[in-house]
Amino acid sequence: MDPEKVEEYLIQNPQFLDAYVTKNVDQEMLECWLLDRHKIAQSRKSSLSRWKFGAAGAGTAAAAEPKKNMLQELAKSLQKTNSRVGSVMWELAVCIASAVSADSFILYLADKREGTLCKFNIINNATGICYPDSIVYNNGGSGEAARIYSMREGLTMASYVGQRRAPLRLSRSEADARFPDGVGENAESQNAYHILCHPIIRADGDLSGVIELHRNNINSPFYAEDEEVVNSYVVWGGIALHYAELNAVMNKSKKLNEFLLDVVRSIFQDMVSMDTLIKKIMNFAQKLVDADRASLFLLDNKKQELYARLFDMGGGQDLGVSPENHASQSAPTKEIRFPIGTGIAGQVAATGQVLNIPDAYADERFNRAVDQITGYHTKSILCMPVFIRSTVIGVVQMVNKRSGTFTQGDEEAFQTFAVYCGLALHHAKLYDKIRRSEQKFKVALEVLSYHNTCNENEFEKFKAEGVPHTVIGLDDFYFVPMTVDDNQKVHYALYMFIDLFGLIRFDMDELYRFVLTVRKNYRRVPYHNWQHGFSVANSMYCILKKSSAFRPLECLALFIGSLCHDLDHRGRNNKFMMDVGSPLAAIYTTSTMEHHHFNQTVTILQQEGHNIFSKLSSEEYKQVLGNVKHCILATDLALFFPNKARLQDIVDREAFSWGLPDHRLLIEAIAMTGADLCASSKPWDAQRETVKVIFEEFYEQGDFEKRAGRIPIPMMDREKQDEQPASQVGFLSGICIPCYTLLESLIPESRPLLDGVQQNLDRWKGLADEQTAIKAAKAAEEAEEAKEEESKNEDAAVNGDTEPNEDSNSNPPTPTESRKSSTSKSLQKQASLSVPVNQTNIISCSGRPK
Repeated sequence: MDPEKVEEYLIQNPQFLDAYVTKNVDQEMLECWLLDRHKIAQSRKSSLSRWKFGAAGAGTAAAAEPKKNMLQELAKSLQKTNSRVGSVMWELAVCIASAVSADSFILYLADKREGTLCKFNIINNATGICYPDSIVYNNGGSGEAARIYSMREGLTMASYVGQRRAPLRLSRSEADARFPDGVGENAESQNAYHILCHPIIRADGDLSGVIELHRNNINSPFYAEDEEVVNSYVVWGGIALHYAELNAVMNKSKKLNEFLLDVVRSIFQDMVSMDTLIKKIMNFAQKLVDADRASLFLLDNKKQELYARLFDMGGGQDLGVSPENHASQSAPTKEIRFPIGTGIAGQVAATGQVLNIPDAYADERFNRAVDQITGYHTKSILCMPVFIRSTVIGVVQMVNKRSGTFTQGDEEAFQTFAVYCGLALHHAKLYDKIRRSEQKFKVALEVLSYHNTCNENEFEKFKAEGVPHTVIGLDDFYFVPMTVDDNQKVHYALYMFIDLFGLIRFDMDELYRFVLTVRKNYRRVPYHNWQHGFSVANSMYCILKKSSAFRPLECLALFIGSLCHDLDHRGRNNKFMMDVGSPLAAIYTTSTMEHHHFNQTVTILQQEGHNIFSKLSSEEYKQVLGNVKHCILATDLALFFPNKARLQDIVDREAFSWGLPDHRLLIEAIAMTGADLCASSKPWDAQRETVKVIFEEFYEQGDFEKRAGRIPIPMMDREKQDEQPASQVGFLSGICIPCYTLLESLIPESRPLLDGVQQNLDRWKGLADEQTAIKAAKAAEEAEEAKEEESKNEDAAVNGDTEPNEDSNSNPPTPTESRKSSTSKSLQKQASLSVPVNQTNIISCSGRPK
């Protein structure tokens, strides 16, 4: 019989050993045995003392040598690893096993959230089993399937130590009721004679794991001194664990940030279509959590359904579902749709909560029909909602993690990723809307272009009629455009253009098309119509024709700017457009209509066969177009006042110079205002007729404001027509006279404009005086009537007559009453001859309600 079997028999039968020693061993032998045992104990204590304090009598350096060697060995080991927590604990366990002369060991990692222990192995320097962070940092390690031990139940020695957080020693012969499953199913534990289990606790008090040390020699049990050595290693190793955890967190954050940066760069740089974006999102999601398949379902709020055209992404391919082949790895022919609340994805869409399901078929919420359609077997699922503005817009579903199941680390990383998914999907939807709107805009532009562009019949007709050789009186400031029909104005406009600029650098066909289309783009409003545009262009033609103040390209910009300055005017002023929230006001916050007029001008120039500037050089084209914009914007009266103040100051200081670009721009602006207000300088009859149509346009705006519940200004109120002459006096004297006075000081040839305004001002003053007299007479008449009524009431009260006016209709009027009535009628007739009934106050003699 060999000694090991004898020893095993004695361990298993301690009663026999006790009886045998008592009967056969004398006292002297027992004392020798006790002495030997004491020497062995002293030897263990001396060994521990040497590890702690060095050899007896040694110096300080020698005393610290064991710890120094241990730390150096641990540090070297850490440098060779990737400094992850599991790797650090493994190296620490190797050092501990070496320090206590253990034959083998098992390292268990703790999962704080689940309250479990899991065996940890490193095979070929790669993490293999149950490492919690392996989801994000998969290093390709391999290993056997590991069992999870619950620390809450504490059925094994290791789980019991993890639960109690205290070391424990055990020999094979000792059964312990505290952990019924003993040392567990590990072969190393079952073959060991002696086991020491020690918890590994971090500085913050959390459990990192449990180390289980084994000795296979029956005569080499673990003692308290071994526990102390292990504890010393764990304390020093805790520092390494702490920094390893910090490093792991930093590396994890760094890799996640790099991953998200790639996501953002890829998604937002190439936002071509929704399908392309969905493919990218699913590919990135697969990489993030190491999933085999990825699906992205979008939410259809109208139908309360989830849908997907690209159902699965896996292995670089997308699964399109068709009724014929169920799982076709080609372009999808049919959407997958199902109601919110159906299946895992439907539940997530309904609740907005994350679902992490380790076994899909064990969960009653799993919709097996999807697997039946695709022919795919689903095991584990991580499903997460995608939000935008706290509203679920989709659901991302990860299927079958390649190593184990989805963990808390996956959820946290994917929640961050889902934020970027939401933003990308939101912007992709906006991009799709913008793209569709752009296409709709192009279609609308084509339709409008067709209807707002002169047709070939018009072009051929006008071209056949030709431009007149001469037009008498067209260069007269007092020319009245309303005496010419709209068709003839087209020929006159072309005549003025050719007279100013010739045809050397311009194409006649383009001029015809341009002017005809400009005419077509003036709306049929009472005043700001084609006639007004032509009238302003004619006034500018007179200025340019009679003076040589401006350069050729400036003249071109001034004339075209005048002709186009009110294109597509709606008969409403800028303030009205702002008040009603017009789309134009949203586009142009200042000089709303003027910006629109210029934009319309550019649109016409861009039409085929309409670019009258096509023969200009690129530099000339840029200069002219910039000048046209400046000229059209200058017709906003809100800009007239600062322009006039600046130029007036320069003129008053005698600092004006035609050589300075800024000064030239200012005089161009004043010239545009003067041409725009030219109706105020026309002969009186033309002025009166123009005022009629101006105020009809104003009244239409005032009527609209009343219907909207707003009170229009008096100038636009039909019920206050009697205030018009006085307001005209204020406008002509406050705006027109200063404008033409300043213009005449720099361009003397414009003097007729100032003279015409002055004459009309005198006529308006006369009407204003007459209107004042009418108001005074009416007020006096009303006062007299009130006085007589009061007198009659007093007489009736004295005579006791309670119905003094019972038969008043049959009484003839008194001589006094007849005389007053005759006076009132005479004044009213005089007023009707002086002022048209439908005239009211005016802000601008040219009718610009801006």
